[in-house]
Amino acid sequence: MPPEQRTWAPLLAVCAGYFMVILDVTVINVAVPVVGRELSASLTGIQWITDGYTLVFAGFLLTGGALGDRLGNRRVFCWGVAVFTVSSAACALAPGTAFLVVARLVEGLGAALIVPGSLALLQQAYPEPDVRSRAFGLWGSMAGIAASAGPLLGGLLVSTVGWRWVFLINLPVGAVCLALTLRHVARSPRRADRALDWPAQVAVVAAVALLTAALNEAGRRGWSDPAVLAGLGLAVLSAAAFALRERLARSPALPLSLLHSRAMGGGAVIGLLFNFGFYGMVFTASLEFQHQRGYSALGTGLALFPAVAMTMFASVLSGRLSRRTGDRPLVVSGMLLAALGLAGWAAAGPDPAYGLLVLPMMAAGFGTSFALTGSTATVMGAAPPAYSGAASALFNTTRQVGSATGVAVGGSLLASAANYGTGIRTSMGIGALAYLGAAVLAWWCVPAKTRRPPGLTQLSPGRR
Repeated sequence: MPPEQRTWAPLLAVCAGYFMVILDVTVINVAVPVVGRELSASLTGIQWITDGYTLVFAGFLLTGGALGDRLGNRRVFCWGVAVFTVSSAACALAPGTAFLVVARLVEGLGAALIVPGSLALLQQAYPEPDVRSRAFGLWGSMAGIAASAGPLLGGLLVSTVGWRWVFLINLPVGAVCLALTLRHVARSPRRADRALDWPAQVAVVAAVALLTAALNEAGRRGWSDPAVLAGLGLAVLSAAAFALRERLARSPALPLSLLHSRAMGGGAVIGLLFNFGFYGMVFTASLEFQHQRGYSALGTGLALFPAVAMTMFASVLSGRLSRRTGDRPLVVSGMLLAALGLAGWAAAGPDPAYGLLVLPMMAAGFGTSFALTGSTATVMGAAPPAYSGAASALFNTTRQVGSATGVAVGGSLLASAANYGTGIRTSMGIGALAYLGAAVLAWWCVPAKTRRPPGLTQLSPGRR
């Protein structure tokens, strides 16, 4: 195989796994009405089919990162791909609702093992900062592409070959991902001294799962519902228990000293804010296009395509520019552009023509992906090698929380507003404020120039 193909094989392997994970967050939304009819599922069953995956995925990310640091990130990544692929087959063959819900929960566990190792493996495979930034950019673009393409692909599959193919499509992708990883990704070091702090893991699983569940329910029940308030309160208590345990533990899962790092803590919050803005936009725009404009699921996917199309272009461009400019200008400018896009949608009027929304969607998609490369590099660069999996897990956990919050706030605003147009504009305005907050935070915590960490070799990635 030519050197160029060998060089980027680890990136292809990691991106294939990450694409599957994020695609399954959104692709099910189009298929679930048909699934409910065919399996005679109750409303509660339908909710668990959709949300069970997200809850387990978000809740176990830090556990997946800790396992990767201790047992080797490549090994845990491969376990995750195998679990995800087998459980996808189980989803496709599900004879009833209960079976499908359990299979989706296991699928979420596989996703939680895949994602933390993906960034750690890219950091390992591409030691040179400029090449690594490009790899991080392409990895990040997979999230936007997969999330936004989910409704389009789901609508296409459901309307042609049936809902079971929403899960069957993961089988060849998972097989290729596993084969590429085993062949082209170097073994990761094990760190036997990293004991798993199970009390801390239980606390963080409880905190993230309770928070995600409460945010999901807030979109349906309202923020003042007792169940939502109880979930938020218990999530805060679990987070406090995690912080206390980490302060006292001999071998913490995520040392609190890392969170005191401006780059680590700030970068994680930036990830939360831009996911809040982007996924809140995608969710509310999907409802607007389907419920108010009468678009089909396939038509909605096509309507969202301008935002998707910009993510790949922006990630490649930011990866190339980071070597010259450093990460801070890219993150700040990306967040400001995305804020301008959502503010433009909010100012477009109560019932704007679709043509007026294309540029705001493109600006949000471009700006988010343009900033993702630098914020990812900031978080991963601030972590010692022994905690690369934990740092990746932290970054992706905060992004999941941001996504869930954006969807919950958007759903609540649409449900409580006097009319759909007012709810949409308010949601876009709040998203623009989140992007502005991320821009200010990036100016404070993202390094102006990328510094080469000590001890990195000059070998070309892939020639190890």
